Amino acid sequence: MQNEDPHGPETERYDTIIIGAGAGGLAAAICLAREGQKVVVLEQHDVPGGWCHSFYLDGHRFTPGVHYVGLLGEGEATNDLYRGLGIANDLVFFRMNPDGYEHVRIGDERFDFPSNFDELVARLSDRFPKERKRIHKYLNLIKKASEELYSLPYIKGFWQKLTLPYRTRHFGKYGLFTLRRVINWHIKDPLLKNILNIQCGDHGVQPRRAAFILHSALMYHYFQGAYYPMGGGGALIKAMTNAVKKYGGAIRTSTAVKNILLEGDIQKRAIGVALENGGRLFADRIVSNADVGITYDQLIGRENLSGKLQKKLARTKYSCTSLMLFLTVDMDVRKAGLDSGNIWMMPNRDADEVYDALMREDITQGDAFEGMFISCTSLKDPASFDGKHHTIEAITYINYKAFERFKDENDQRSRAYLDFKELLTQKMINGLELAVPGIRNHIVHQELGTPITNEHYINTTEGNVYGTEKSLKHIGPFAFKAKSEIENLYLCGSSILSHGVAGASHSGVDTAALILGRHADALKEPQEDQFLRIYDAENPSEYPDWILKKMEVKRARAASRPTNTAV
Repeated sequence: MQNEDPHGPETERYDTIIIGAGAGGLAAAICLAREGQKVVVLEQHDVPGGWCHSFYLDGHRFTPGVHYVGLLGEGEATNDLYRGLGIANDLVFFRMNPDGYEHVRIGDERFDFPSNFDELVARLSDRFPKERKRIHKYLNLIKKASEELYSLPYIKGFWQKLTLPYRTRHFGKYGLFTLRRVINWHIKDPLLKNILNIQCGDHGVQPRRAAFILHSALMYHYFQGAYYPMGGGGALIKAMTNAVKKYGGAIRTSTAVKNILLEGDIQKRAIGVALENGGRLFADRIVSNADVGITYDQLIGRENLSGKLQKKLARTKYSCTSLMLFLTVDMDVRKAGLDSGNIWMMPNRDADEVYDALMREDITQGDAFEGMFISCTSLKDPASFDGKHHTIEAITYINYKAFERFKDENDQRSRAYLDFKELLTQKMINGLELAVPGIRNHIVHQELGTPITNEHYINTTEGNVYGTEKSLKHIGPFAFKAKSEIENLYLCGSSILSHGVAGASHSGVDTAALILGRHADALKEPQEDQFLRIYDAENPSEYPDWILKKMEVKRARAASRPTNTAV
């Protein structure tokens, strides 16, 4: 099937080729290279990172896919993951506002999520006294079901497995129900339901279709607070790429894979990759960190798949896509009510109805997007604030069909696309004005990312933001597997184990463990000399001198530059 002999002496050959330098692919690369494998990571973009990469607009940094990370406390899962990968010493995180890492704005109603489970129960109970008992029962159900989910890999041996139904009774009872169904069994107040379901935005599925157990695990991820990396997602990726290189692995950017090379008639085997530039690389195995649509439809080709897998792909739905507004503003955003916590904003209507409205094909209706996520990254990462300009990322979810007519455009965008983008930019700003009145008059720089942007830079199917749709049909036993039916082909990332920064990274470790014949926990065992540094985004009095000096230098440089004119 190729001219070169894949075993010949002149052939560039690896133990493992990893396609895609997202968090999952890089986590897998660290684990495999650390075990002595010759590993190369191929990335089609000019920088590694996937959704976690950072980029600059007018000198200010933005990260499209990293907005907060949970379970970073001592002994918690994400903290252990970074210590286990050997990257903790290279990372600094800021703890977001502990009194409100999530600010919920539902119509005129307000609620803040605190960074403590017991405080959350108490705060909700005070707000909704008639629901006190139901709140306690429901949130403890979420906690127990999530803990049981996380315990599943550790239930081993005959006697433990014999007691499995009891050990996982909450997970088992509710694991196959939707979020809407379970919350309706427990909670009566419509506003309280919307508050408890507001984080559906973190998986992009409305309550009537979202899996209760997935939403529970997501809430559990943040029960003890949320954190943001100093330097944005790019700092996390830099730590991961440095670790890959430390162990002898290679990372090639601007290196797009055209297809995965196969051999064999009955049982297909992956033997290498063909590059868009005409080159070919060979390996004992391939790991794809691309989503399953890109992997199977484009890199493999459905004609090389079994009928069963073809049917599964035909039934597969992908997560929603997005509009992302990146802003630089010259206003006192704290005086306007912002802090290091996120804002989730939606009208005071049933959440399913709000999602239905967001997903309609004609997104030009209305003057403003009513459902939005708003994040001030220069308050989450105080070291990035230059003393003059704050950076804001605002996101809303949309249906890809709204942009489908532009999917074949090249880098030279059409006038129709640019006009459509400008219309939506103004609609996004109108929505942002509802949360931060007057911000329009302080915009220094603005840029809108669209589903076409997602496809171009991240290379996801229909610009999706979370891989496969996180509904009951696409998670757990129904998710795509890390080991493909094609021999020597493995997958990792948001469509396999879980989504998000931490979920994708854990997926990469799990796939590496499968390849190495090891338990994933052995690869994530915290290294004794690795420790995360965590500081409070709202309390600079605790910052070490080196961070204070960094902030001082940044502000001095900004003060010496001429002031930009507003857009």
